[in-house]
Amino acid sequence: MTGPLARRRFIGAAAVLAGAAVAGPLAPLAGAHATGQDPDGGRGGAVRPRPDAVATPPGFQPEGIAVSSGGLLYTGSLIDGSIYRADLATGAGRVITRGEGPMSVGMKLDGHGRLLVAGGDSGQIRVVHAGDGRVLATHRAATGTAFVNDVVVGCGGAWFTDSFNDVLYFLPAGRDRDAAPRTLALGGAWTPTPPGGGHWGANGIERTPDGRALLVVNDNAQALFRVDPRTGAAAGVPLDGGGSVGNGDGLAVHGRTLYVVRNWDYAVDVFAIGADGRRARFVKRITDPRFDEPTTAAVHGGRLWVVNAAFDSDWSDPATASGVVSCPL
Repeated sequence: MTGPLARRRFIGAAAVLAGAAVAGPLAPLAGAHATGQDPDGGRGGAVRPRPDAVATPPGFQPEGIAVSSGGLLYTGSLIDGSIYRADLATGAGRVITRGEGPMSVGMKLDGHGRLLVAGGDSGQIRVVHAGDGRVLATHRAATGTAFVNDVVVGCGGAWFTDSFNDVLYFLPAGRDRDAAPRTLALGGAWTPTPPGGGHWGANGIERTPDGRALLVVNDNAQALFRVDPRTGAAAGVPLDGGGSVGNGDGLAVHGRTLYVVRNWDYAVDVFAIGADGRRARFVKRITDPRFDEPTTAAVHGGRLWVVNAAFDSDWSDPATASGVVSCPL
């Protein structure tokens, strides 16, 4: 999530929109598009529609994404922090966590069936049961001017960016999520973020393909950095052959491929990246007429699932809705 904060926050009172998303039994997703697939390979079996888009409920402004290996998609709302889960095989979904105010921004699944959720300007990190949606823990990562934006699991735990402060927050791996997050200052070649919350610095975060370091996009510098998780030392990642991380929001690494979601450019730039993350080469740019200020993405089932935050929509209207679309890799 990047850009002037006024364009990144919901318009109007959250109280009007809270509760607009309907929880309940799994139900077909409105607006899901079928890609008709025949599980019997054309031998007369029933055609099972598979969605290539997931519509989130009215009044639910999605931003982050996590997808399980079994194809369950999770996204959180900037309006009130609610969390929505959908089955990508059937196109059915429901709200599993009804928010109470603090937004949900980036999120990832850990190895213990939990969602780790960045809480935006609340300065919070939340740990949520991915099955029943219970909030298992809430941590205060930062006070004052802060924006806990995105998260990746790896390098010994979970790492969160703060777009207004040049730090990462770290929760160690393991079943115990009661420990307070630790703060790691970003240094080395990292471009400092002007103080005061008027500029966006660290945003999307991922692991390098070899799992030994972190990749962080810096919106203020419009640059990608490789960060040593032990020291916080950052080094710029050269981008060969063109491409850009300008307006870079969420990052996704799949094998040796890096996807950079560029929200206000309505595009995803694709790079081949070295195993150690020290260099990247531009491959192509993905555009889609369905992109609506895309923010984050995840790879599943041979497709790239892209969240539309629709920042320019009128979120003071409780009927406003958005969702997640997919496109070929």
